[in-house]
Amino acid sequence: MIRFLILIGYVWLMMFLQISGKLNQYINVHYRYLAFLSMGLAFLLALVQLFKWVKNEKHTAHHEDDHHHGMQKGYQKVIGYALLVMPIVVGLAFPKVSLDTTIVEAKGFQFPLSKESTGDPYFQTQYLRPDTSIYFNTSDYQKQMNRLLDKYTKNQKIVITDTNYLELMEIIYNYPSEFIGKKIQFKGFVYHSTTENQKDMFLFRFGVIHCIADSGVFGLRIDFDQPTSYKNNDWLLVEGELVSEYYAPFKRELPVVKVSQVKKIQAPKNEYVYRTF
Repeated sequence: MIRFLILIGYVWLMMFLQISGKLNQYINVHYRYLAFLSMGLAFLLALVQLFKWVKNEKHTAHHEDDHHHGMQKGYQKVIGYALLVMPIVVGLAFPKVSLDTTIVEAKGFQFPLSKESTGDPYFQTQYLRPDTSIYFNTSDYQKQMNRLLDKYTKNQKIVITDTNYLELMEIIYNYPSEFIGKKIQFKGFVYHSTTENQKDMFLFRFGVIHCIADSGVFGLRIDFDQPTSYKNNDWLLVEGELVSEYYAPFKRELPVVKVSQVKKIQAPKNEYVYRTF
């Protein structure tokens, strides 16, 4: 019966993550079918456990007792079940994370890539430029980039949406000369960076390539002709010309949007953007 309840708990957890929107924080929404698949599998296994419990198959129980090689002591079962229940409790009890500049300030941001202090080579937080090259061999990655260049460089105005946000950011940073001088429009939240006595404004989005392990903050530096009063976490829709300027804190050239039009907007319902392949 305990196994049945745990499996039903996993079904409920998957449903809760879907309904509450928390699932969007953990995996790319294009992989949502995996959550439905795991939910269906857990439900099927729960029915099997319920059937076995109701039928009370004594012959099977005796057979398992005679050949049991698993956990025989009470404390072992308690620990085993506790480990299985823990993800359910964490998933249901933890509040939905608020995405704002405090996360950026807590981690800082670098270019192009920063590994987490945990030292886990498979857990990397990316900044400014999405990097999907680690998921392809060199030739396949170059084919991906060439396809995106053919898709976007023919346009004089680049409109960045939730759907194409990450792929456009990647090719803009990889091939800035192909986009310098073009008009660009995109939205994000304001982040004021103060490094080496230099104050700059960036417009960011939180992005997920595959899952939370390769998530990061991605965006562009923006520049206004006149002083502005926009604060951290204000959401803006901007349009302007893309230029390249030397950014001293990173000791390299970075693309910058010289803003000609700006509109303050409400934060979107889902603040994440996701990479499509």
